[in-house]
Amino acid sequence: MKTILTAIIAGSLQLGVTGCTASNEKISQETTIMQNINTDTATFGSGCFWCTEAIFQQLNGVLKVESGYAGGARPNPTYEQVSSGATGHAEVTQITFDPAIISFDELLEVFWKTHDPTTLNRQGADVGTQYRSVIFYHTEAQKQLAENYKVKLDASGAWDNPIVTEISAFSAFYKAEDYHQNYYNNNKRAPYCTFVIGPKLEKFEKVFGNRFEK
Repeated sequence: MKTILTAIIAGSLQLGVTGCTASNEKISQETTIMQNINTDTATFGSGCFWCTEAIFQQLNGVLKVESGYAGGARPNPTYEQVSSGATGHAEVTQITFDPAIISFDELLEVFWKTHDPTTLNRQGADVGTQYRSVIFYHTEAQKQLAENYKVKLDASGAWDNPIVTEISAFSAFYKAEDYHQNYYNNNKRAPYCTFVIGPKLEKFEKVFGNRFEK
């Protein structure tokens, strides 16, 4: 579903001068903030990166979210190449956050509660290895936290089936094409945003309330 909609939306996407100016101002503000505080990085794949990006943008303490590709063999892949399944990459979001405000453990909580980690290479109608559930850890501490969290969730019986989330060492992140960035906010009336991302955000708000909201 998403692959078909992407071709339609990408072809018709137009960015106005006002939108570009606002985007540049936001980037400048983000850069200034990150230069003045200690930040950390998390890289998650939980299906369509449009959905994951929209969720993590809601979190207080998250300074920047970028959609991209990780975990494959091909350098600088395109969306079409990743979508073929041949590169081995997953659609991911790279999250820059302030650990003084939100912890990696809290990011893991949001990650696991906002997608189905028991379906192998699939989230809803999006099917393929590029949609796999995956955590790319940047440090041994992140690895340990992710593995411990996964074990506890499996033991809790939160899901009927076992968790299949991949936990792998981070190697490289390739930022996706510009039209994928800040996708939900720029395309709220697009069908995928209305019927897929919107309901996910509503679920996020019901599960977490205002606990993590900016």
